[in-house]
Amino acid sequence: MGGPACPRCGHPYAGGPPDDPVCPHCPRFTPAFGRARSAVRLRGPARALLLELKYRGGRHVLEDMAEIFRRSPEVLDHVRGAVLVPVPLHSRKERERGFNQSALLAGLLARAAAAGTVVQPLLRRVVDTPTQTGFDQSSRRANLKNAFALASGAVLTGRLRYLIVDDVFTTGSTLNSCAWVLRRAGGGSLDVVTFGHG
Repeated sequence: MGGPACPRCGHPYAGGPPDDPVCPHCPRFTPAFGRARSAVRLRGPARALLLELKYRGGRHVLEDMAEIFRRSPEVLDHVRGAVLVPVPLHSRKERERGFNQSALLAGLLARAAAAGTVVQPLLRRVVDTPTQTGFDQSSRRANLKNAFALASGAVLTGRLRYLIVDDVFTTGSTLNSCAWVLRRAGGGSLDVVTFGHG
C-alpha cells in the first residue's frame, strides 16, 4: 500500500494528501504512538488471507503475507532496525487458536526487514476481553481499559525505537492501549505497523 498515507492511522490518501490535514478515518483519534503504516487495505484477497489465518488456523497463508510485506518498501523502511512488539492475545485465546497471529506477522516483518529488526514480546494481555468486532470506537476503548500490562521482566529504553505490530488497524484502540503501557514503561519512540487497514 504505497504512496502518501495518514501519519496517524496509515490509511492511504487516494489521489494524494488532502487539503484538510485531519484524516477522515481518525477525526477524534489521539494516538499515544507516532506514525502508523499498513501493508494493504483489508479488502478482497488480503482480507481472505487474514481471515484464513485468524479464524481457520491456516498458517499456509503466511508465505503469501510475507510476500506482501516484501513488496511493501514503505512498510519495510518503517520497521527496519526497530524492536517489534506484537499485540498479545489472552492466554486462553492463544491456547484455543494455537498461536498469536500478531506474533507470527512480527516474525515475518523482522525477517523481511532484517538490519537488526527484532521481535520482543514486551506486553501481556491481563484481561480476557470480548472480541472487538462490531464495537464502535468508544466501546472499544472501554472494552480495552487495563487489558494490557508489561510482560514480566520486560525492560524498555529510550534509546530504541519500538513498533507495535497487529494484524489490522481498525479504530486504533487496541494499538493505543498497548502504546500507553509501553510509554509509561519508558518507551520513548513508539510507532505502529499492521498487515491491513480496515
